[in-house]
Amino acid sequence: MSALLTLTPEGLYCPAGDFHIDPMRPVARALITHGHSDHARAGHGAVLATEETLAIMAIRCGEAFTRSRQTAVLGQKIALGETIVSFHPAGHVLGSAQISIEGKHEGRLTRIVVSGDYKRQHDPTCLPLEPVRCDIFITEATFGLPVFRHPDTRHEIDRLLASCKLFPERAHLVGAYSLGKAQRMAAVLREAGYDRPVFLHGAMEKLMAFYASRGVDIGETRKISAADRSGLAGEIILCPPSAINDAWAGKFPDPVAAFASGWMRIRARARQQGVELPLVVSDHADWDDLTTTILETGCSEVWVTHGEAEALVHWAQTRQLRAKPLHMLGYGEEEDSAAAEDATA
Repeated sequence: MSALLTLTPEGLYCPAGDFHIDPMRPVARALITHGHSDHARAGHGAVLATEETLAIMAIRCGEAFTRSRQTAVLGQKIALGETIVSFHPAGHVLGSAQISIEGKHEGRLTRIVVSGDYKRQHDPTCLPLEPVRCDIFITEATFGLPVFRHPDTRHEIDRLLASCKLFPERAHLVGAYSLGKAQRMAAVLREAGYDRPVFLHGAMEKLMAFYASRGVDIGETRKISAADRSGLAGEIILCPPSAINDAWAGKFPDPVAAFASGWMRIRARARQQGVELPLVVSDHADWDDLTTTILETGCSEVWVTHGEAEALVHWAQTRQLRAKPLHMLGYGEEEDSAAAEDATA
């Protein structure tokens, strides 16, 4: 009897379909859940992903990121070898998808769903998560501890706007990952009624424009020039997290260093990173949403790919689910090196 999905040095591999999912090294055929660089790497022979993910990979990695690309339409069943695969919304970033694989696993017809990264919170920039019924669910656990319970995003946006009102003489630099988080921050600001321009570090510009081209309401955005910085008192500036404490940030009027991340739940971490205004905004599921999603899939078995795997495995076992950590390295909330792309923006 053979497994439908196995763990190899390249990552998750399906022998029956001869493909990898989010491989960490170049492979012949890759199925990609979403465009973050810890999941979407260049150099594969062929890539199957949603249209948005393919476009994001081209923006981030160059048009030659693969020799062959195929678009996965959400919900459409695709035959690959002795398997049937389909893509379903993950709610993580624009184009993100869970990947369902149907085939023989240890002698029985089985459906395995690989979630990639996902969340359930409101996000006007992408389709919401759709839990998929399956036998085996492969989940992340970035915030897989009970201490992580994310507040409503609008509450954190209101805190940012209150700070802008309280300190109109100060620029507010909001560190946000350039794919997904930055666009979500801009879109929720618009939902909250903020109608001023949102200013952008140069590294944010291409992906912001891409989201806008797909109908996401991010309102007016302006790329910052070096000459602009001293005159941006009271404004909101989105930038890579690495930029909020470098020399680029020092040119703004008395800047407030903010960072939008689920890790800002840990106040000591915020202080360590020099963050004055921690905003708990995450594109990953918190503890309650991880456990809710697992139960909604109806799975009998859970595999945990990265993050706080042991706690989630223990929780699943207390619910009479078979569970195991996969001990996969190389995944997690991506380190956004975008500041290097345009350090003088």
